[in-house]
Amino acid sequence: MILVTGGTGLVGAHLLYHLVKSDEKIRAIYRSAEKIEAVKKVFSYYSKDETLISKIEWFKADITEVPAMIPAFVGIKKVYHCAAFISFNPKDYREMRKVNIHGTAIIVNLCIDAKIDKLCFVGSIASVGDSLNGNLITEENEWNKEADNSGYSITKFGAEMEVWRASQEGIEVAIVNPGVILGSGFWNAGSGKLFSQVYNGFKYYTEGITGFVGVKDVVKAMILLMNSDVKNERFILVSENKSFKEIFFLIADALGKKRPSKKIKPWHTAIFWRFSALVSKITGVTPLLSKYSARSAHSISKYSSEKFKKTFDFQFEKIENVVKKVSNNFE
Repeated sequence: MILVTGGTGLVGAHLLYHLVKSDEKIRAIYRSAEKIEAVKKVFSYYSKDETLISKIEWFKADITEVPAMIPAFVGIKKVYHCAAFISFNPKDYREMRKVNIHGTAIIVNLCIDAKIDKLCFVGSIASVGDSLNGNLITEENEWNKEADNSGYSITKFGAEMEVWRASQEGIEVAIVNPGVILGSGFWNAGSGKLFSQVYNGFKYYTEGITGFVGVKDVVKAMILLMNSDVKNERFILVSENKSFKEIFFLIADALGKKRPSKKIKPWHTAIFWRFSALVSKITGVTPLLSKYSARSAHSISKYSSEKFKKTFDFQFEKIENVVKKVSNNFE
C-alpha cells in the first residue's frame, strides 16, 4: 500500500490522480474535509470520472502528532512525503520547523519502524547550494549554513537531513528538488497566485531568474523514481530557467490579459519589505513582502536537471506549454 502525505496540496493532489490509475492501494493524509474538495477539483482537470477519488483511503491526521500517525503506517510499503509548510514570513519560522523538520523526522521514524520499501521526499531548490562562478546549479552544490538563508530554506534542508538519516537506517530514499512548480488548482496559494495576480491586472514585474517546472513532470519523476532501482539519490527537477518577467508575460498572454508593464528594481523592494515589516509589527497583519521574498524576486539562480534527464532519458515539458495548459484551467 502507498501512503501520501500532503495529499491535499498541489503536488500531492496531482500525484494522487496519477497513482489512482495504478492497481496499488493508496492512503492519503488530510487535515480537513474541505481540502479534499480541492483534490476533487484537480481530478476534474484530468477526467470526468468522479469515481476515481473513491479509490483513495483518506486518513485524517497531523504529521507532527505521533499517536495519530502510527495507524496510518499499517500495511504501508511506499511513502511519498509531500507535506510541507511554505512561507517567507519570519513569524512562521517556528511552525515551519515543526512541520518541515519535526514532521519529517516523525515520518522517517515511522518508515523505519514499518520497514517500508522506499520513501520519496519532495524537497526544494531552496535547499540546494548557490551557484559557483556563475555556473549552473547542480545536485553537487552544497547548501551553505553560514549564509543568510530564509527560514523556509533552513527547514527544507533540515528535512532533507532527516530523510538521509532514513537511508542510513536501511530505508531506500529518493529526493526531488523541484523549482517553482506550476500547476492547475490552488489559485490563491503558492505559484497559483501568479495566475490570479495577472488575471486581476497585476502591473509589476522583476527580472530575477529561477527554475520552473510543471507539476505533471514533478509527479511523473517521483513515480519513475519510486518504481526504479535508483536509491539514495537526489535530483533537481527544473524544465527551464526563466525570469519572473518572462513568466508573467507568458501567463498574461495565455489568459488574454495585459502584460505587467512596471519594472520593480531592487531598491524598490528593499524599501517596501522594510515598510511592510514595520506595518506587520504594529498591526500583526502578515507582511505583503519579506526580506527573503524580496531578495528572491531579483536574484539570478540557474539550475540544471541533466542528472535526472540522463538517468531516466526524460524530457521536461516546455514552460510555455505548461503555462498555456494551466491557464486553460484557470477559474
